[in-house]
Amino acid sequence: MEIRRFQEFREKVNTNISKVIVGKEDKIDKIIVAFICSGHVLLEDVPGLGKTKLARSLAKTLSCSFNRIQFTPDILPADLTGIYYYNQKEQEFKFRKGPLLSQIVLADEINRATPRTQSALLECMEEHQITVEGNTIKLDKPFFVIATQNPVEQFGTFPLPEAQLDRFFIRLSMGYPTKEEEKNLLKRFMENDPLEELEAVVSLEDIKYVQENYTKVHLNEHIIQYIVNIINETRENLQIELGCSPRAALALMKASQAHAAVNGRDYVIPEDVKDMAVGVLSHRIILKNDIGIGMNAAEEIIQEILDSIEAPLEEVEK
Repeated sequence: MEIRRFQEFREKVNTNISKVIVGKEDKIDKIIVAFICSGHVLLEDVPGLGKTKLARSLAKTLSCSFNRIQFTPDILPADLTGIYYYNQKEQEFKFRKGPLLSQIVLADEINRATPRTQSALLECMEEHQITVEGNTIKLDKPFFVIATQNPVEQFGTFPLPEAQLDRFFIRLSMGYPTKEEEKNLLKRFMENDPLEELEAVVSLEDIKYVQENYTKVHLNEHIIQYIVNIINETRENLQIELGCSPRAALALMKASQAHAAVNGRDYVIPEDVKDMAVGVLSHRIILKNDIGIGMNAAEEIIQEILDSIEAPLEEVEK
């Protein structure tokens, strides 16, 4: 495994996207990790913080096809997957592709769609395929979904069920920029939109390499036990009604491997686990009613769990 290729992949992608998105290098790194792991991202933020710009920048950087879907209560599964229609000229049924048949999909305000439509997105996220009138169509690789939802505006929304939340590899919040970052943002967009000039910086071969080889990153027995301890604590913590599933443990393991790789290591250290745990686990737990709700409360509890569990001190290298 050429660990240098992972570092170069991360540096090229982050640097290119940062030409458009100001001051969010850490968030971009976590999205890169999710992409390498073939996971999907849930961005929970108020409107206007650059979520669409981020998704478009990622697609251009990776030279991937892109589609944005604005979710509304009246959107149907067929509006996502596509339909078969009868072509009178050729006298046969033809398939008209829906926006899901793209490599990078921005599902904007996903919680405004009905559960039936959300389930259509769920199949393609988990199975990397869609089913239209009994016919199964495999999706192109890579396939990456960035879904957004507004945590403040809840009128006319359909909250995502736990089963679908669990399908998202990581949940992030872009957050407001600092004064200095916002000043730089205004200067950058003063004359033109840098997104229009953005060019691809990695090849399909690079994408295939990092997605197929990150699992070769070594996990010491102590690191595996550390991950298990964190997951188990979410099930025993008195503040949590429902803890993390085995799928969450697998996601944290994969995220730690990819995080180590993009940081130039072919082995995982406790800091890799800590850096990824909050984003990977916070949306997979259900808090007890008297604790409070919301993204911040769940993140704080996961952080408390990380602080309470002793990280392995032994040598973690091979």
